[in-house]
Amino acid sequence: MKKIVLPLLALVLFSSHIMYLKLDSYFLKPNKSATIQLFNGTFDKSENVIDRDRMLDVSLLNNGQRIKVDESQWSEKDSITFLNFRTGEPGTYVVGVSTAPRSIEMDAEAFNTYLEHEGIQDMLAWRRDNDALEGDANERYSKHVKTIFQVGDKRTDDWQKELGYPIEFIPLDNPYELNTGDELKFKLLFKGKPLANQLVYANYKGSSEEHSHGTAENEHSHASKPEEAHSHEKNAEKHSHDHSKEEKHSHDHGKEEGQSHKATEEAYSHDTNSADAHSHDSEAGGHTHTSGQQLRTDSQGMATAKLTADGIWYLQTIHLQNIEGEEITHESNWSTLTFEITHAHGTDTHTHAPAEEGIPAYVYWVGSLFLIAILFFWFNRKK
Repeated sequence: MKKIVLPLLALVLFSSHIMYLKLDSYFLKPNKSATIQLFNGTFDKSENVIDRDRMLDVSLLNNGQRIKVDESQWSEKDSITFLNFRTGEPGTYVVGVSTAPRSIEMDAEAFNTYLEHEGIQDMLAWRRDNDALEGDANERYSKHVKTIFQVGDKRTDDWQKELGYPIEFIPLDNPYELNTGDELKFKLLFKGKPLANQLVYANYKGSSEEHSHGTAENEHSHASKPEEAHSHEKNAEKHSHDHSKEEKHSHDHGKEEGQSHKATEEAYSHDTNSADAHSHDSEAGGHTHTSGQQLRTDSQGMATAKLTADGIWYLQTIHLQNIEGEEITHESNWSTLTFEITHAHGTDTHTHAPAEEGIPAYVYWVGSLFLIAILFFWFNRKK
């Protein structure tokens, strides 16, 4: 009975945390304070903060310049890591974070369950086809994430610059020249070369109609009241998501390097330490890591995502390969890219004018007053 119950508990509790860079809104004003959140868990809930010594690279691209982010710009609260910075001149900005590799040991059952829940279908199929489902694993892994956001109205080409991460999404279109209903073409690079036949998941979180697209020259809000519009000048206190600091089951490993996690001993994790955690909890945030569109890169490492709705969109993938001839049996590189997509703003698609055009209200008021005046004089004349 124990052999049956424990794997079932592992299936429910297993967590492998995916990393995302997120903003409340991806439309910022120039020369203003702003905050980016680094989530490690699901797209909706961060389970662990990320230690600075875990970050190999943190870069901000702005108008052709790559700026190295200072360690002092980071803070953390409620399991979320915050990057505090100040926007500069208008443009399409990019921020990237790349982490150092770590490793974890898993028994065969834990590893197979991890592959299934993370949607790493190719490796799971390979193990089945090659009678390798009974093989234990010692996986080395690292994570490399990016976000693209718009400052002001000016579009710049930083969105297409490569950061040189081991695995990296490169859009072939500027997301901020696209609207809901368009398609985003992208390529996926692995060690600087196109990665073919790689499974990619594309999904989004619907944005509130209360977001604000503020710019230096032009600002408008979808909120019914000015104070309801999204602001990026909120401090970190405003970003609290009430996440417990209790360390969860994770894919960023044991509390010590090389610690072994067996499925029959405890739930599998790829980031259980405070530095990094990732989760198989399919119910966290109301979605799984493998929901949304399933895409395959072609021979040139390219694929296309359909931007079907307003919201914060993300691309995610895990490239996992067998390693032979050393203690490490597998190596994985995780990658995500986030950006925001909205409906078009123009005379043909969307305006903030009243729903019905007609005679202005003041004409009715003037006409009413004029009619009252005529009636007043008419009755006075009869008297």
